[in-house]
Amino acid sequence: MCTVDATLTRRAAIFGGAAVAASVALATPAEASGRGLRDLTYPLGPSFPAFSPGEEAVRRTVTTIEDDGYYMQEWRIIEHIGTHVDAPAHFTAGGRVSTELRPSELVIPAVVIDVAARAARNPDTVVTVDDLKAYERRYGRIPDDAAVLMYSGWGAKIGDANAYRGTDAAGTLHFPGFGADACEWLLRKRRIRSLGVDTLSIDPGISETFDTHLALTGADRYGLENLASLDRIPRKGATVFVGLIPYEGGSGGQARVLATW
Repeated sequence: MCTVDATLTRRAAIFGGAAVAASVALATPAEASGRGLRDLTYPLGPSFPAFSPGEEAVRRTVTTIEDDGYYMQEWRIIEHIGTHVDAPAHFTAGGRVSTELRPSELVIPAVVIDVAARAARNPDTVVTVDDLKAYERRYGRIPDDAAVLMYSGWGAKIGDANAYRGTDAAGTLHFPGFGADACEWLLRKRRIRSLGVDTLSIDPGISETFDTHLALTGADRYGLENLASLDRIPRKGATVFVGLIPYEGGSGGQARVLATW
């Protein structure tokens, strides 16, 4: 009996030690390997700020485990709420829809342009060509087929829809975005695949003509809006995985966006 106990004890020690080691390795992958993983997606619920009031998501409980044996919800959503993709068809007639975006376009290198300090002073600020050139002087050339992501710090306002929209007394929106000239420079000089922002739109809130949308989708590229945690990923060297819902005929749609490096 003592022999069995000793054997079990030794086995427990061996397997227990292995389990502890494995759990440490799984718990701290970034520290252990120098690599990281970050979710750039906001949870979507009825309180998530919409571009226009009234476009918020609506949900109701359809079945419960107590009454039906399983749990299920019904949602009413537009394609452009929460963390989502703008497909080329969103602003360009004849542009590709969600199901036509290829997997190779949805797993791409990413760079982050930080305008948070300027956005804190001026909510109407935009990413400029000078910002892009300053980025390249510090971090190197923006890769072809990259997602160029704007970090403005706007996520701090996500709990207040009016603050996130930046709505003034006249109803005008104020939040940062990409300048059309910066978008065109990136398309022409760096052949980017996507623009992404931590705000409601790749155009600044004050835009009434959506020139950045028109330039980007007109070049058969897609946008990413309402991204989270862009301050938590490297300015260069990350790869983003865009888990776009393939809505049939979709002008875009919700996406789970992950970054790894």
